[in-house]
Amino acid sequence: MAGIMKGNKKILAIIPARGGSKGVPRKNIKMLAGKPLLAWTIETALSVQCLDRVILSTDDRQISEIGKQYGADVPFLRPENIAADDTLDMPVYEHALAWLKDNENFCPDIIVWLRPTAPLRIAQDINQALDILIKKKPDWVRSVCEVDHHPYWMYKLNDGRMEAFVAGIQIEHYMRRQLLPPAYRLNGAVEVTWRSTILEKKLLYSGVIEAYIMPPDRSIDIDSEMDFRLAETYMKLKENE
Repeated sequence: MAGIMKGNKKILAIIPARGGSKGVPRKNIKMLAGKPLLAWTIETALSVQCLDRVILSTDDRQISEIGKQYGADVPFLRPENIAADDTLDMPVYEHALAWLKDNENFCPDIIVWLRPTAPLRIAQDINQALDILIKKKPDWVRSVCEVDHHPYWMYKLNDGRMEAFVAGIQIEHYMRRQLLPPAYRLNGAVEVTWRSTILEKKLLYSGVIEAYIMPPDRSIDIDSEMDFRLAETYMKLKENE
């Protein structure tokens, strides 16, 4: 864990991968550059030496078996009532932490949330996000990247009439890109928090949040067939570097 004073802290990585997916059916196990999508996240997590455990939280037996094949720990199947389209992340965190405590007496100090839909993240991204959490002690560290399309150049329509999306902004003052202040978006690659933030403070991606900035080429968030093609193109380019 280069540069990080882990001490006696236990660090758990959770990879959430439910079976249902409306945008791309069976998205989490759809093949990407020769492997199921979730395999890229599992293999990256297993390469991070400071992680004590890497578990897969899924409701789906096929996903469970594929996860095990690539080295993930799958100690349980997630209940169907917290595997729906509208299920928030909080009950998934709470279920995993409660199950591990009740069944294995495993109580991590830090939780790393790694969505399978960010296959281009690398071990360095996880380590650096952890470094920020341990050194600065916010409630959360969330990965971001610079936006491709700045919010100052966005509009909403009022009966067909264009109005600035960001209230109070005079767009004519920002006609050149060089005049725009930096803006960032969540890229869904790495979320890091303390056990106490979830179970005691009950804060889900709120409270004091620090950013970990990632480059755009590692920030593709898979949500469509086009995203799969884009990610595969990036992977091929990296192979040829």
